[in-house]
Parts: sequence; C-alpha cells; structure tokens
Amino acid sequence: MHEFKSDFLRVLSERGFIHQISDAPGLDELFSREIVTAYIGFDATARSLHAGSLIQIMMLHWLQKTGHRPIALMGGGTSMIGDPSFKDEARKLLTEEAIAENLAGIKRNFEPYLSFGEGSTDAIMVNNADWLLDLNYVSFLRDVGRHFSVNRMLSFESVKLRLEREQSLSFLEFNYMILQAYDFVELYRRYGCRLQMGGSDQWGNIVNGIELGRRMEDVTLCALTSPLLATASGAKMGKTASGAVWLDPEMMSPYDFWQYWRNSEDADVGRFLKLYTTLPMDEIARLEALGGAEINEAKKILATEVTAMLHGRAAAEAAADTARKTFEEGALAESLPTVEIPRHEIEDGIGVLSAVVRAGLAATNGEVRRAIANNAIRINDKPVADERATVSAGDLTGEGVVKISFGRKKHVLLRPV
Repeated sequence: MHEFKSDFLRVLSERGFIHQISDAPGLDELFSREIVTAYIGFDATARSLHAGSLIQIMMLHWLQKTGHRPIALMGGGTSMIGDPSFKDEARKLLTEEAIAENLAGIKRNFEPYLSFGEGSTDAIMVNNADWLLDLNYVSFLRDVGRHFSVNRMLSFESVKLRLEREQSLSFLEFNYMILQAYDFVELYRRYGCRLQMGGSDQWGNIVNGIELGRRMEDVTLCALTSPLLATASGAKMGKTASGAVWLDPEMMSPYDFWQYWRNSEDADVGRFLKLYTTLPMDEIARLEALGGAEINEAKKILATEVTAMLHGRAAAEAAADTARKTFEEGALAESLPTVEIPRHEIEDGIGVLSAVVRAGLAATNGEVRRAIANNAIRINDKPVADERATVSAGDLTGEGVVKISFGRKKHVLLRPV
C-alpha cells in the first residue's frame, strides 16, 4: 500500500477504506498542499439511507475531520432515471414529489456525521436537479455527449453484465453515466471540487467524469473508491432477513440498530471498528485481539460506538443497558420494540402462532411451528412446548405487557390497548 503523507489518505488507508485511486501520488500531494473539496453522490430512492451507505458517509466524515470540505450530492435529478450499475432490471421511476420527500429525510441522516455551514471546511449539500432539470437537450448533446464513445461505454463491466444476461438496458438508463460525469464537471465549476468518491462499483462512472473534466475544462480530476462490503458470511451490508437497517430512528429504533451491530460475526469486528467508528487504531487493535467469549465485549463496544455516532451517546448507552438487562439479567426492559394489539384479543386469548407472527418475529405460522419444535419460542422467558398454547390476560406482566422471544436475540413486547 502506498505510504501517504496527507492525513486524509493515511487515515483512509489504515482503516481499510481504499480500493482504487486514479492518481495516488498526485492526490496525496493535493491533500498535503490545500483544502480539497470532494463529493459522494447519493440517489434519493428512499426517505432514509441504510447502513450500506455508512462507509460513504464515514469517508465524508474523515474528509472533514482532516481539514477538507465534503459535498453530499443529492441525486434529485439522477433519481428520476436511476443508476443501472450492476442492477438486473430498471429501477422504478419516482415522482418529483417523492424525490423531494426522500431528500428531506436523507439530509437528516448526514447531520450527526458532518458539520454544515459556510466555512472553508464546512460540508455542503447540493442537489443535481439544480442543473440537470434545466438542461437544453440539443445543447447538452453538442457540448457534453460528443465527448462520449458508445464503444467505450459498452465495455464497462456494469453495462456488459446487463447485456450478457440479455436484460434490457433502456436509453434512459444508458444516459445515467453521462449525467453522473457531467455532475463532476459541474461541481468543479461551481465549488472547485477535485475528487469524487464512491463504492468500487462506481469506478467506471467516476472515470467518465475525470475524462469529461479533462476534455471540457482541461483540469485533472481524481477518483477514489472504497471496497464493496459484505459480511464475513457474504451477506450484503445494511440488509437483514427482515429488511434494511435504516439510519432514520423513525424507521428503525436505536435499540434495533444497536442489535444489528451487536450481532456482527466474529470475523467482522475488527474491520467494522475501523470503518464505522472513530476509535483510535491502538484501541481497535486491542479489541480485535480478543478471543473466545471476550469477543462479545468488542461487539458491544462496536454496537455502542456506531449507534452513538448516529443517535447520540445517551441513546446508545440506553440500548446497551436494555440489551444487558434483557439478555444477561432476564429482566423486562421497557425500551424493547413494542407491538400494540386490541385488548379484547388478549382477554379472549390469542394463539401463540398468531402472537409471534403479529409481533413481527416470524412471517408464517409454519415458521413459528418449526421454532417451537426447536425450543426457540419463549413467552415471558418461559419456553413454549405446545404450538396450540395461547397468550392471554394471565400472561400480562406487572408492566401490563407480554414479552415474546424468538431465539436468544429477538424480543418484542405485546401491549394490549
């Protein structure tokens, strides 16, 4: 690995953020010499980002922390098309209203990680709709489109994969890479932006922007990509069996977010501490070296640190405390996820199969039956042996709830209303 002089590239290198750099010595020299403006683009396809985007957000965080200026580029314009990279089919087209709502939600995701403002290293949030939606098509083709070789575009891995599988790639989507390249040039013109960062699947798109900058502005722009992350067992980052790990607390509670990181695989703990926390490297090395049951302590620190960055230290400590009471002391913690059901159903008695499904711990009665056969279902910490058992008013605790558990780590409170 290249020995970097600049703080930013040295931090990124030692923490495992770097996959490829277009001109490592030149970029290192630039970061050592001046305040560099760099950007990452985020498309507004949902009203929150999920944990899969955290590696990019942390790159912007370290950029600012080492004295440079981050741009979070919101794809208000490009979201109307959708990035086809490595997708099997076209994305669903969004309305302008849906995109505006999503952008408002995503802005809140960044606020714990970046300091926004007017200063030389303050982060800025920019929307590419500001320039893309007003483009004159014929002028754009003459000024920008003429610099692109279709032969070369067809050679990009993301396009080749789609064509090899004989899956349709619409002209609309084919334009996406031209628009993304143009974004880079526009950000250079408006903000002096010299670097675009992104996941390694974006390399081809970013290199297009570098080439366009050279042709249109005679400027040397740079690319830096991070490795595409999966968990040690190959699962996609930020996704669980029950859905995405959202950054918005209204879409995923701090407790559930904490649990996601607490349940990391042993082999991932050191890597995740480097990428997703700001703990010093010597502390991470100490935690990484823990073995056996002690690795669980490292996982709790990982979960608490990642949650504290997003939701604040108090929420992270509360989640850790809830987990400790629930798992280590067997106590009923009020901050567990709660599902409300009509009071008369509890008073009449609700079948345990239905209760577990209603609690969101299983998708089907069959899944609950199998879990009962494996001694994985508990009501108020007592194992359920009979699939015909019911949950009734007699099961209500002193707090007026019923605790339902699936395995050792998934717990929900049923609360009659």
